[in-house]
Amino acid sequence: KLCEGILNILEKDTKTSCQVACLEALRILSRDKKVLVPVTTKRNMQILMRLAKLDTVEDPLERVSEFPVIVEALKCLCNIIFNSAVAQKLSLELNLAAMLCNLLEKCRDQQFVDDIKCFDLRLLFLLSLLHTDIRSQLRQELQGVQVLTQALESSLSVRWTEEYKAAEDRDRPPLSLQETDCAIEALKALFNVTLDSWNVHSETESHQFRYMAAILRHCLLTTGPTEDKTEELHSNAINLLSNIPVSCLDVLISPSSQEETDIKYNGMNMGAIQILLDFMEKRIDKGSSYREGLTPVLSLLTECCRTHRNIRKFIKAQVLPPLRDVSNRPEVGTTVRNKLVRLMTHVDLGVKQIAAEFLFVLCKERVDSLLKYTGYGNAAGLLAARGLLAGGRGDHWYSDDEDTDTEEYKSAKPNINLITGHLEEPMPNPMDEMTEEQKEYEAMKLVNMFDKLSRDELIKPMGVRPDGTMAPLEEAVSQYHTNKQDSSDSD
Repeated sequence: KLCEGILNILEKDTKTSCQVACLEALRILSRDKKVLVPVTTKRNMQILMRLAKLDTVEDPLERVSEFPVIVEALKCLCNIIFNSAVAQKLSLELNLAAMLCNLLEKCRDQQFVDDIKCFDLRLLFLLSLLHTDIRSQLRQELQGVQVLTQALESSLSVRWTEEYKAAEDRDRPPLSLQETDCAIEALKALFNVTLDSWNVHSETESHQFRYMAAILRHCLLTTGPTEDKTEELHSNAINLLSNIPVSCLDVLISPSSQEETDIKYNGMNMGAIQILLDFMEKRIDKGSSYREGLTPVLSLLTECCRTHRNIRKFIKAQVLPPLRDVSNRPEVGTTVRNKLVRLMTHVDLGVKQIAAEFLFVLCKERVDSLLKYTGYGNAAGLLAARGLLAGGRGDHWYSDDEDTDTEEYKSAKPNINLITGHLEEPMPNPMDEMTEEQKEYEAMKLVNMFDKLSRDELIKPMGVRPDGTMAPLEEAVSQYHTNKQDSSDSD
């Protein structure tokens, strides 16, 4: 009854202060799903859309006194659409997405509209998240990618020096809280709209994604009002970068000019890549929520390294520098390599796989190089999954530049334990003081134990086929015998 009474008042022309008070009350009420039935009708949704200036195409945003009403109406619509499936269907029927895009266009050249813009973007994010038809409508009919990209560019105040290069102002103050919130909402909405956009079919699409990647590079080099807001901004930028075709990510690095003092490698400005690496290490150090917080940035860095040689070489120099001290196991220590090797045996299968894949790509998918940095024990899971237990390399092609081993590594190499990947002190042989009979007795005892475990089906002995994949031991052994007979010379 209270909701219906409020909407009856809002339908009439009343004072702005009265409208704001009614909308604030409705916003609080709309958090409760049980009272939304009278609100989620076509008539009442249209009342809220009218108050949010969504029903007028030509009417510009000129009366500043109306701005609090628009903001509160948008907040109400956010709550209602989030909590009601009926409202989500009605928003498609009422063409709400198109009206929101139109309101976003009106906000472009206006002052004091950051709140309106922020909640407009939040509503577009919710619609694209909760209704797949609206997502496709935004992408195909409403040029949603262009509209949202322009909103993001405006929030970050990007100034261009070249086609895909934004100006880097070192003395620029951090973004305000409103600017940061607007940018975050635009990034989230763009993420939904650009899902499944790996295949670029035209030059126009390629330009659009390169343009977006250049804005995201600027976003990574930008800071928010607090450390937490900066991390949230960068996290959403990384999520969106994961949707951009990897061929368009070359704009993340650019030729470095003389006046720039950013991190350089091979004449290229690597500032954005360094921020991605720092973000990855910070997420590893958090020690929780790896699947949501860490895998997006690891996946992004893996794809960048697989496709772009300069990025791979820069990252490898920091993550896998030439080995000098091999006295400790690869997983022991505080370097980035140690932290990533520890993730290779993580309980979460997805985290384990992407960490191993990242290191494998940095090693140019060469098994011998990976084993040098991680040890066979840590890498066994990846090698078994890729059918590379017998050695070799992956399917992807990389340049032929070779790694150079340090003198310290070369001298220690003969004594490195290949399983653990570190230098071990020689252990005394427990069989030195045993007689042949004792040795034979212990050997048979071990055979019998394995036989019992195998017959009780507690374990299944496995072997490695000639092609590097796993198979039951009998099958693997028979294949080796067959290959040996086929390859033997006969008169």
